[in-house]
Amino acid sequence: MAYPVYMTIGNIPKEIRRKPSQCAQMLIGYIPTTKLKGIQNKAARSRALVNLFHSCMRIVLGPIALHGETGLEMMSGDGIWRRCHPILSNFVGDYPEQCLVTCTYYGECPKCQVPCDQLGDYEQFLSRDYREALRSFALADGNERAFHAACRDSGIKPVYHPFWESLPLVDIYISITPDVLHQLLQGVMKHLIAWVTDPLVFGQQSVDARCRLVPPNHQIVLFPRGFTSFSCVSGKEHKNICRLLLGLIVDLQPTDGSSPARVIKAALGLLDFLYLAQLPSQTTNTIVCLDRSLATFHENKDVFMDLGVQRHFNVPKIHSLLHYSSSICLFSTTDNYNTEQTERLHINFTKDAYHATNHKDEYDQMTTWLERHEKVQRHATFIEW
Repeated sequence: MAYPVYMTIGNIPKEIRRKPSQCAQMLIGYIPTTKLKGIQNKAARSRALVNLFHSCMRIVLGPIALHGETGLEMMSGDGIWRRCHPILSNFVGDYPEQCLVTCTYYGECPKCQVPCDQLGDYEQFLSRDYREALRSFALADGNERAFHAACRDSGIKPVYHPFWESLPLVDIYISITPDVLHQLLQGVMKHLIAWVTDPLVFGQQSVDARCRLVPPNHQIVLFPRGFTSFSCVSGKEHKNICRLLLGLIVDLQPTDGSSPARVIKAALGLLDFLYLAQLPSQTTNTIVCLDRSLATFHENKDVFMDLGVQRHFNVPKIHSLLHYSSSICLFSTTDNYNTEQTERLHINFTKDAYHATNHKDEYDQMTTWLERHEKVQRHATFIEW
């Protein structure tokens, strides 16, 4: 019925942030999910949906535009009142949401100016020009043709005043952060598993046969029937598969009789990148290793094209790996901005709401539960006062 919008602040310890019971991430609003089916023209409907989203977010984040500029007196954890300037620092979302927020087209990178036919290259490109985007959006109230032409030249969608346009000290292209859940686990790792289990590489039967022979172990999850037949794999299941994937293919022979060395190196590079990107603490050395593992994959990725299982690597989620090291340097470790936390929070909200109410509608469940929860909080505050 609606998309939830969560908010958190940057200086909360991560062991607290990932616990829904600590309320370190707050549900601040809902974005409507209407499809506007009354608009027959698909292009016009798409533009209307984008404008609707930004209009709603402009209302939700409106106070930030005011207080981010003038400041707001707030009490810190040590009990001292200070003048604070809240700003939007990160937007955490999956790839479609990133394109929606940055007003970029689907299939392009929301952070840099890489051409669509070079997404698979191991090469850094210039970041998107935030000031140029602002100049284009400033024409929205004037001549419509000039506005659309300016947006087309800038490579962005003609959105009527994005919600971040009036926010102070914001560069939305820098604020887009990596997403381990959707980019790595549900994206790149899904591709890797499909490549190595393809009949032209190792085949499903060979991989599943070895998977069934894995002895019981307390450190890994077993798949007694294999995993290649799974139709819908969750992020947690992808994690469990990645823990034993390299051991299953390490000495298998490709079906054409060629050497498996390049396939193993490419898989090893991606798996190393996956685990290095999730480290709870990063140093200069770990970031160097992160970039080195990505370079290893790009040096050997052509083996999948040679074997005929992949035609190109112009996939936005593969390209997004280039931005991990810079985002870690700017915004710290990836567990601070992984969508896995908000999805877990949404599940917990829904479960708690289901037990607290008898409504069948998920939106009604969460709304009713939140209203009751806020009343209990207000009453507890009153009793304490």
